[in-house]
Amino acid sequence: MKSVLITGHSLTLEELVAVSRENAVVELSQEAKDNILASRAVVDRLVEEEAVVYGITTGFGKFSDVTISSDECKLLQKNLIITHAVGAGDPFPVDVVRAMMLLRVNNLAKGFSGVRLVTVETLIAMLNKGVTPLVPEKGSLGASGDLAPLSHMVLPMLGLGEALYEGRKLCGSDAMAQAGIPTLELVAKEGLALINGTQAMTSVGALALVDGIRCMKLADIAAALGFEANRGVTDALDPRVHNTRAHAGQAATARNLRKLLADSGNTTRQGQIRVQDSYSLRCVPQVHGASHDALNYVRSKVEIEMNSVTDNPIIFRETAEGISAGNFHGQPMALPFDFLGIALSELANISERRLERLVNPSLGGFPAFLVKKGGLNSGFMIVQYSAAALVSENKVLAHPASVDSIPSSAGQEDHVSMGTIAARKAMEIMKNVRRVLAMEIMGSCQAIDLMEGGSKLGKGTLPAYTAIRSVCAMLEEDRPLYEDINACENVLGKLLADVETAVGQIEV
Repeated sequence: MKSVLITGHSLTLEELVAVSRENAVVELSQEAKDNILASRAVVDRLVEEEAVVYGITTGFGKFSDVTISSDECKLLQKNLIITHAVGAGDPFPVDVVRAMMLLRVNNLAKGFSGVRLVTVETLIAMLNKGVTPLVPEKGSLGASGDLAPLSHMVLPMLGLGEALYEGRKLCGSDAMAQAGIPTLELVAKEGLALINGTQAMTSVGALALVDGIRCMKLADIAAALGFEANRGVTDALDPRVHNTRAHAGQAATARNLRKLLADSGNTTRQGQIRVQDSYSLRCVPQVHGASHDALNYVRSKVEIEMNSVTDNPIIFRETAEGISAGNFHGQPMALPFDFLGIALSELANISERRLERLVNPSLGGFPAFLVKKGGLNSGFMIVQYSAAALVSENKVLAHPASVDSIPSSAGQEDHVSMGTIAARKAMEIMKNVRRVLAMEIMGSCQAIDLMEGGSKLGKGTLPAYTAIRSVCAMLEEDRPLYEDINACENVLGKLLADVETAVGQIEV
């Protein structure tokens, strides 16, 4: 995808990834330009008439009852940005900030925010020329929008703050100058329009979702390899079973596993070796399927939010009004992002249990810890420890952020969403899940190599096994396994591509 056209109402998750991670060029549609100009004309009229409209001719938050004169509007908007840029912690990754900027452009392009066209074009120029503000990851309550992170995003537009440009950290003014982008002096409504919104939480959560969808596919591949290694009973995947319980994700998971295991010589039928498998194999469609459904729910909410108006006040061109309301409140995203973290955590929970069955000789029937000379060699013993630690960490991180609230702005903002915390936790959980899946997949490949009388792998499991073995040899004697795990985690993208080349798209 070489370019993305911004209309304000048609941005997709795939386009978000193209801009944030692949540096696709951003273009503004004529429709969006017309809407922006019309919306700005309303704000200019309100200022000229000295109408009392929140954030345009008044102060902010508790100061909403303080009237601001027209000749102080510019200073009001600048002061808003510099006083709200109080974030903490490490900077967000570049892809998150670029996604944040793109989402803000899309929000402004709808023509309900009252900014000037030049202001939107400045953000677009920064995206296209690679000027990325340094935005601390902490400090948002997720209501009144993501005020602190978005203020840091705006600082370089004013020649303030810090930004990355061509791999270097520069002061905002130098980054803009070197990129050839003029800085701005904000006018009435613009500061508020740039920071009153949910773009920080939505950018983090959307990218966590994108990576979580990949983890969902990898979890099905990992489970299929587990069926291979354990000579799993495929009767549990019979479509007739899943047709009796009409959850779409459950049926999709079962279809994925049947497709991945097609032509396998290792799987068994009911009663051939055993009547039934443990839950971590037999119930994969039910457990993974629930996460499938959860991720699709979260995706539907993300796609709505990406194309919504989330600032305040909202400018209605038809009636020349500015209505102060609460579209900046992050609750519609806080709940889905908490759900995302919970759904992803479950993928690691069951993955670690499948890994335990491989390394525990009383459960899987393999040499203890998947190594031939146990005692002298520890094999995969501590791989399972590490997976268990990540799973336990996820259980802490999965505690919902959205059930918390704390009043701010002298009680004016008395209920907040904590949605940005929910999104950040979901991202951290996703990273842990990906690591656990790499460990399980590596363990399954080791177990497959240790199988007695093993036959050929399935249509989808063979390319997965081959991808792992291209970077990680069978463990004969102890070696630094963190290097193997790193290599396996790094090859997961290729593994997924190879598997989907062999069997077609894995459903999510």
